[in-house]
Amino acid sequence: MDKRKPKPHHRARQRAERFPKSSSISSTQDDSEYQGNPRLGFLYQELCRRLFEQSKQHSVFAEEIQLQQDGRTLGAIDFLIEKRGESRLEHWEVAIKFYLLKDGLWYGPNAKDRLDKKLSRMLDHQLKMSDTPAFKSQYPDLMIPSQHLLMQGRLYINPFEQEDVPTECVGLRINPQRITGYWCYQSQFHRINEPVYRLEKPLWATGKRQRGDSDPVSALPKHFIHCQAESGQFWFVVPDDWPQSSI
Repeated sequence: MDKRKPKPHHRARQRAERFPKSSSISSTQDDSEYQGNPRLGFLYQELCRRLFEQSKQHSVFAEEIQLQQDGRTLGAIDFLIEKRGESRLEHWEVAIKFYLLKDGLWYGPNAKDRLDKKLSRMLDHQLKMSDTPAFKSQYPDLMIPSQHLLMQGRLYINPFEQEDVPTECVGLRINPQRITGYWCYQSQFHRINEPVYRLEKPLWATGKRQRGDSDPVSALPKHFIHCQAESGQFWFVVPDDWPQSSI
């Protein structure tokens, strides 16, 4: 009888059943309709999970791992990922965000959210959670994972105003291919020279395949709206006192 002790990562694999996973469906079967939280961030996380599961190099070890310390929740780790041929797990945080350029800063349509603040939070807090005493205490069999951030989405500029576009944020290069959206104030809305159609939030990333299945926007609400034009161009239309009105 072989009485050798299992290797640490093998012990971790034995304990993986106790880690939370959102689905028990295999990657070859998981084309089911998503039934979870309809918020866009959760939809995006589910998409990432399915992509990881369909990858030949990666698989989901665990997701949404709640970390507790002194009776309080520190936060949740999005994913622990296994990579083929590697003994060390990968800690992944994922997010999809939309930011509008104003006075050199990238604001969310709700201007309390800002790209520089979000990046700092992700880098200095979220990704550090897998290297905290709470993580080491809860999962002593796991080697400290490597840390990875995936943030996708779209950046918007106002075509009716002149402003230099930053090339970096908190020292990280901004991908210019993500600066594809437009935004304008409500008082500038009449300058958009084609019909625009309002998008519900689950469609912010993809837009509509058929934009003529609803009436174009004619009357503007008091709050911001996200739209897609007949040409496919994405637009945010915000109140004239934005961003101050939503900070």
